[in-house]
Amino acid sequence: MLDTYSGATRVYFIIGDPIAQAKAPRYFTQALRANGVDAVVVPAHVGSADLAAFFATATAMRNCDGVVVTVPHKFDALAYCEGATPRARSIGGVNVMRRTPTGGWWGDQVDGEGYLAGLRAKGCDPAGRKVLLVGAGGAGSAIARSLADAGVAWLALHDADPARRDELLAKLADSAVARPAGSADPTGFDIVINATPLGMGPDDALPLPEARLAPGQFVGEVVAQPEVTALIAAARARGCRTMTGMDMFNGVLDRMVDFYAPRS
Repeated sequence: MLDTYSGATRVYFIIGDPIAQAKAPRYFTQALRANGVDAVVVPAHVGSADLAAFFATATAMRNCDGVVVTVPHKFDALAYCEGATPRARSIGGVNVMRRTPTGGWWGDQVDGEGYLAGLRAKGCDPAGRKVLLVGAGGAGSAIARSLADAGVAWLALHDADPARRDELLAKLADSAVARPAGSADPTGFDIVINATPLGMGPDDALPLPEARLAPGQFVGEVVAQPEVTALIAAARARGCRTMTGMDMFNGVLDRMVDFYAPRS
């Protein structure tokens, strides 16, 4: 593993608002360097109003090779890509961008595949299962696409913003999976996933009524900080198997490394 930095070290940014919760500066830097990439991942707290200014600066930086995108910029960042993978375009957003030979950006959205890897690592195969997904933002959209492609039997979608929920339902119109507009009630589902930021703050409301969780259900998070959110603690207390946001992060991290530093 590389253990030195110099003027030749390449720069990757992770942008979000907020950004203090991001794990990538430490863990993604370690992963890149373990794969022989002389790079450092730098957090950048960028508000939506400043996104254009950020990308103008990052594009002008000749030693900036990548941008990792987190809340709330995953949809908006697609507009700054000169090209993107089909799954990113079907979702309408990206969470990773790498420099192209022409100096622009190529994007992908690996949250969904990373989430599936996290589920399977915990012994949960979503194929043929009935799933409730709460949250239709950037991460939720990617997870929904991957769940549909993985062959779930039923994918109920809920979001506090009905228009955003309906937009995601429309994006999945090419999928054969049943995808009704749902509520936050987890009753009767095999897998329940929180894909909202609720849980990051100590005073956040829970994203769903935890009293209706039942033993035997599998409950998954996207929030990685804190690692054990109130939802995960409540699910464990009710006998549910769980997947934390860090489990998701580990799955996503592997795919980020493959995107930026393909391994032979």
